[in-house]
This record gives sequence, C-alpha cells and structure tokens, in this order.
Amino acid sequence: MAKIPLVIVESPAKAKTLGRFLGTKYRVEASYGHIRDLPESAAEVPKEIKEKEWGRLGVDVENEFTPYYVVPSDKKKQVAHLKTAMKDASELLLATDPDREGEAISWHLTQVLKPRIPVRRIVFHEITEEAVKEALDHPGTVNEDLVRAQESRRILDRLYGYTLSPVLWKKVQTGLSAGRVQSVAVRLIVEREEERGKFRAAVYWDLEARLKGDGREFIATLVRLNDQRVATGKDFDARTGALKNQNVRLLDEAEAGRLVDAVRANVPWTITSVEEKPGVERPAPPFTTSTLTQEASRKLGFSTERTMQVAQRLFQGEDIGNGEMEGLITYHRTDSTTLSDKALQESARVIRGMFGAEYYDAPRRYQTRVKNAQEAHEAIRPSDFRLAPSQLEGILERDDLRIYELIWKRTMASQMVDARVLRTTVEISANGPSTTLGPGPGGDVAVFTASGKAIEFAGFRRAYVEGSDDPAAELEEQEAILPQCTVGDRIHQDGSTPIALLGTDPKRHETTPPARFTEASLIKELERLGIGRPSTYAPTIATIVRRGYVFRQSKALVPSFTAFAVTKLLREHFGDFVETDFTAEMEDDLDEISRGEREWSEFLREFYYGDKKKKHRGLLGAVEHGAEKADYPVLDLGTDSSSGEPVRIRIGRFGPFVQVGEGGPGRTASLPDDIAPGDLTVDKAMELVRVKAEGPRTVGVDPATGMNVYVMNGRYGAYVQLGETPEAKKAEKPKRASLQSGMTESTIALEEALKLLSLPRVVGLHPDDNAPVTTNFGRFGPYVKHGDEFRSLDSEDDVFNISFDAALALMRAPKQSRRRQAVQRKVMRELTSNGTTIRLLAGRYGPYVTDGTTNASIPRGTSPESLTFEQATELLEARRSAGPSLRRGAGGGRRRAAPAAGARKATRRKAAGA
Repeated sequence: MAKIPLVIVESPAKAKTLGRFLGTKYRVEASYGHIRDLPESAAEVPKEIKEKEWGRLGVDVENEFTPYYVVPSDKKKQVAHLKTAMKDASELLLATDPDREGEAISWHLTQVLKPRIPVRRIVFHEITEEAVKEALDHPGTVNEDLVRAQESRRILDRLYGYTLSPVLWKKVQTGLSAGRVQSVAVRLIVEREEERGKFRAAVYWDLEARLKGDGREFIATLVRLNDQRVATGKDFDARTGALKNQNVRLLDEAEAGRLVDAVRANVPWTITSVEEKPGVERPAPPFTTSTLTQEASRKLGFSTERTMQVAQRLFQGEDIGNGEMEGLITYHRTDSTTLSDKALQESARVIRGMFGAEYYDAPRRYQTRVKNAQEAHEAIRPSDFRLAPSQLEGILERDDLRIYELIWKRTMASQMVDARVLRTTVEISANGPSTTLGPGPGGDVAVFTASGKAIEFAGFRRAYVEGSDDPAAELEEQEAILPQCTVGDRIHQDGSTPIALLGTDPKRHETTPPARFTEASLIKELERLGIGRPSTYAPTIATIVRRGYVFRQSKALVPSFTAFAVTKLLREHFGDFVETDFTAEMEDDLDEISRGEREWSEFLREFYYGDKKKKHRGLLGAVEHGAEKADYPVLDLGTDSSSGEPVRIRIGRFGPFVQVGEGGPGRTASLPDDIAPGDLTVDKAMELVRVKAEGPRTVGVDPATGMNVYVMNGRYGAYVQLGETPEAKKAEKPKRASLQSGMTESTIALEEALKLLSLPRVVGLHPDDNAPVTTNFGRFGPYVKHGDEFRSLDSEDDVFNISFDAALALMRAPKQSRRRQAVQRKVMRELTSNGTTIRLLAGRYGPYVTDGTTNASIPRGTSPESLTFEQATELLEARRSAGPSLRRGAGGGRRRAAPAAGARKATRRKAAGA
C-alpha cells in the first residue's frame, strides 16, 4: 500500500474537520493536547533526578534550567498509536494551532516520535478548505523561538508555583497554590475589596424636573444655583467617597425640599440656552480574545471559560452541524486587531450588498497595542462574511449562535462608516435669570439642563454597538431626542406652552464604593497592565475560583478571606513577585524570547537567582529570606466596642473564622463561605460569635423520633439538623439538609424542616432492576436519580410532588447536555405541495422557512399565518441566489454553492427541522 502524509493536530474535533477536507490522500490524527510535560507528581519524576535537590521541580536549576519532560501515563497509549501511524507515512505534517502553545506541541511531537521521514509545519488561522490548501502549499518548519518562549513560560510558572506554594502551606493553609499570574489577579481583586471596605458613602441631593414637549417626556436636572455648580457624583472621590471639590454647592435634604417649593412657585420658567453640536461615533475594533470575553460577559452573561469553549467549537467546527461544517471563525486566541487584506475586501463587498453603499467608505485598519500579538496575526472574525447569523438559525446551538452573532456583527461594524449624531443641551432657568429663589441674601437662581442625542445617520450602529461595564454610561449613549425649542421660550404647568412642566422632585443620591471586578473588567485590567496573554485569561480565572480564592456574586468576583491572608503574606514578604509592573515586565521578556531577542536560560537565571546589579534578590533568595520572617497572617477587623478587645480573622484548618481577643470557648465563630470581606463589619462578626455561643435555634420536635430539630449555620450556609451533634468524632453524624431558596434561619417552620430532612424521597422502584428512583436537591439544583443516572427537575416543588410515572419517563429519556437542550425550534406551520414540505419555524430573529437545506427569514410585515407555499418557495429561491446556500455534495456531506467563480466551498450541515 502506498504511503500517504500523516497530519497531526491537537484535538479529535479538529482532526475530524481536516479529515473531511483532505480525504483519503492524507491520514489525520490527534495528539490530544501536549503529549509530554514536566512531571506533575513524585511518581512521575525520572529516577535519575529523584535524589537531586531540585528533582521535584523537574527543572535542573543548576544546569541552564534544563527541563525534564515525561510522557504522562494517560498519553502513552496515544503516543504509541502515533508512532504506529508514522510507520505508514510518507511525511509528517504538524498542523497544531498558530501560537506558542501550538508550536510547542509540534516540537514535542518531533522530540518524542523521532520521525525519520520529512517533517513540515503547516499553519492556518481558519479551518476552511481554502486556508488549509494554502498552508499545504506553503509549509514551513517549527519556530524554535516560539518554542523557547513557551518553554520559558512553563518553567517560569513551575519555579514560581513549586517554590512559593510550600510557604503558603506552612503559613496559611495546606492545599493552597501561588501562581505568577493568578497571584497578581487575586491581589487586584483583594485590593479592590480593601478599597470598598475603606469607602464611606456620602449623600447628596439635586432636583429633577419632568417636562413634556412634542409628545415626548424628558428630564431636566438642577445643575447650578446662581454661578455655583450643584454637587454631582463626579465631585466625590471614587475611592474614598469623600467630597473632593469644595467649590460646589452640596445640597442636603432640607435645602433640596425648600428649593422644590421655591421653583414650583416661580413658574413660568424660561429657556435661556440651546446648544447643538454635531459629532461622530466610531466603531470599536474587531475582537481580540480579551475583548470577546469582556463583551460576552457584558451582553450575554457568559463566563470567560464558557465563551472560550464556544469559540473553540466555532473555530474547529466541533459538534456544529452534525460535524459537517467548516470552522466558522478564525483562530480565537489572539490579541491582534488587524484584518487581512482579503478579509477587508470580503467585508466591504458584504457591507455594500447587505447594508448599502453609503455604509462603506474605505478599509479601516486598527493598530494592535500589544507588541507581539501572540503571533496569530489577525483579529477574531468570521471565516465567511457572507454567512450572516440569521442563516444559521436552526443549525447552530444557542450559545454557539450568540457568540457567532457577536463576532460577525462586531467585525462588520468595525469596517462600516462612522455614525453621525447631533447632541443637544438645553438650559432652563426657573422663571428667568432675574428671579431669585429661596431664602438668603439675594436668593438663588436655579438652572436646570436637559441633554439629548439624535442619531442623524446610523453608520456602524446598524450592525453593532459596544457594551459597557457601566450601565449608566451605556444608557447615556442611547438616543434621546429633545423637543424643538428656542431661547426665550416659556414653560408653564398648564400645558399652554409647547413644553410643559409636569412636576419637580428632590432626588437623593448616594455615592457607591468601587465596583467589584467582574470577569470582563478583570481581564480588561490585566490586559491594561500587560499581565497575561490570550491563552492565560480563562485558566487563570478558573483556577482562582477553583482554589477558593474568589467566589461569584452574580457577575462580581468576590475575594475570600483566604485570598486576603495569602495576599497579605505575599505582599509583605514577596512583594516583587505580586507587583503588577514586575509581572508585566516578565511578559515583555517572554515576548522578546519569542522574537529571538533574548536568551531564555539567562532570563530564567535572573528570575530564580536574582541580579545583584539590579538589586533583585531572585525567587530563591526571596523565599529563603521571607519564609523565616513571615508570620501567620492575621486580618485585623477592628475593636469590639463593648469589651475593647480586638476582633480578628484567622484562617484555620476548616476555613476562616472570627476570633475575639485571644479566642477560646464562646469567643470564636466560623465564617460562612459566601460572606464578602468588604461587607463584614465588627458588629456582624460579633453577632456570629454571639449566635454560636448561644447555640443553634430549636425549630421543634420531630414526632417520629422525639428528637429536636435545629437550624444551624455552617461553612456552606444554613441547614437543618435532626438531633444533637455527637462529641465523638467517629460517631454517626446526625441527619442534615441545606435550606433552599426562600428559606431563612429565622423563619423556617418545623413542617418545612421535616420535609427537607425526609429527603431523599423514594418515588418508586424502577421496573428494570427494582432499584429505587429518588428525588433530592443537589449542587446543581433539584434532580431525580436512579442508580448512577441523574436528570434535572424543572422546579424545587417537583422534588416533593413529581409522580412515579413522570420520574420514570424522565429517567428513560436520553440524557442531553444543557448545550444540546437549547436547540429546540418550535414548528409554527408546515406548507406542503406535490409531496414537498416547507416548514415555518420560530427562530431567535423571528419566523423563518426552511426546506431542510436553505433557511430564509420572513420579511417584516408578512404574516406567518397567511404565508403560502408559493411565497415560501420564492423566499427560499431568493435566499439561494443571494449568497451561500446549502446543497448536498457528491461526497455525502453538505456543500455551500459558491455564488461566484473561485469562491471557496464550505461544508454546511442540513438545517434543523428537515
């Protein structure tokens, strides 16, 4: 049998997609990520270095930082499989991802497989037939500089984690970890919480006038009294809450009330100024990894990890269209905002055709801020601009479609013309500048302003508007049209003038502490500081959550007390290694290595051993010095007002706890996991101590056992318990059950407690094996269970009320992931003629028709109920002639017909509902 080229990629999904393109002339295999790495456990450490002082590191710190790589046990079978595949290969083509990590995977493959056949490296930034063919026509070699940069990062992180983490185990708590990027991220979150704790809210007042003109209501706000500006939120220090501008008029409630009475008595008011300023708004650049994860968090509420998982599927064509699609987007780990010349040309054609010639002027080129841009060269963009999100209705699953829609719209908008706006500011004086209000020498002249914005030409806004972390700022960017008016116009309350005064009210405002970081704002800050790279954002956040350094409150990332203790220790004794500038400088060093501008072992030597000229002690010296001086970190909360004793937070074996004075019986209390450090006051801490000292509240007596039922609070929240807690550690623990939504420690009744303690509820016996089918509450909500199989229940009430037949039907139904459950499309109608059926479906973007191959949206104004078969046929024909459509290819897959000669083919899956 003739030998053929062997292509190796990272993942089975990518291998499957490439295999369809390349056919039987190539063999495509997956490495399943890295096939070797530094040893993760003592058992993996090679025998020849086990006795070395540095053996546990897997890095020879005495000899040019030579790494000792091992093939993990779970990868040995795949390595053997790849070696066997290589025996029948004519050449080896390494097609891993186009970044440092992908380059390193390719390098490791060559080191382990030791090929005796030609080896070539092929790189493509989108998984399409055209891009893969281009890569095959222009192969290269493994970039050793990129490999060295990845190796340096891996060794650097190993040295940092394995050297600092033992200090945390000894001084704080076992099981903790330190990380070069993660520890800085935790520090940022902790310091934001510290700022919140120091913040003191301030109250200020102003007046709001409700007015109406041209059929629209609008608001005018008091901005000046005489020539003195009235205090607003921007006059207070954002970090402390204190008034920083002493030249403004700070109104209190009483003064605001007097002013309301005065201005109401001085109608009519007069318009004293109308100012109109034309302006332009420019589109945001195409997505990078950072901005995509930020925007998905803002607009969709997605976590970073969820966004990157979806982007991975869209890039590889994984699990999309029954595995019969090309990749829909370019490579998703990038910090470049540039687009290729070809992408600029394609986007221009689609914008003119879809929006009109007036929405496109010339290519927009955005400057990438990051020096190296992760070698991915392009922003995240659609691989085919013609494929609008509406055409993927019923094909993509919900998460995939929403992320694709973000990417498609953002990229299109980035190439469209500016939006033209007209900003209007109207100034209103209470009965004119000659009239005075209120008490005091000479009285006051009250001046209100109203602001409006009219969009004169939508430009890029037709496609996309960027979100904001600040809802108030986002609201200000929306269109608000003020009525036509001129200087001198009067405003009455009786409606006798074009603009009428509907009412005036005092408005109380309170300054708010700095907002906690969300995933989006943390990534934005890390990027601003130059810390981390596209491939590190998602795993960093996942790690600090998994390790218990932070927890989520809605979208906010809240630090735990453990995070406070670790940050305090690292900041006081290893400050350089959690400094943002120092960490960002290391990223620059790694970039220099990737460009061949710096020697990697010299960089690692300076990091680990230090540099006397730079007065840098190095990691090893810092640990030797700091570990001796570091004390057990204690967090001072304040002083108990009644006893004068200090109240502190300590980290114990089972988590953080409050300690009053020197502690002892009745003077400590565990802290719930979900309490935010910035929200914990001395009074709240003392209340926890008092409640624990008094013992749990008795809810009642269980009539079946005669034992007391208690409601208690532990590390994981409130729960009910049947009977006493035994003193002996090995004794059988009493039955417990967590409180559910709507229940509180102070209000839970005996009946509710007994229902919880009765769980798990046996609904019946399964007819197949006579094993019980039970319901209960779990980590992810209510569920029904049989053996090792689980199914989610729709509501908490189902735990107590679901019938056996319903539970059995649920268990017998195929188990689906939440991602797959999202693609159910409602069939509105079926239109049939001469044996051909066209289905009318309800989609996210409105109703559409499909013949199983092509989707076409129903035009606005057309009633889905009255749509005929002939009209549906015309819509589908128009869709097919307008752009990429779907038809069956000769090979059994679905191929998109090219609308013009030379346009590339792309496999697409049959539309859902066929």
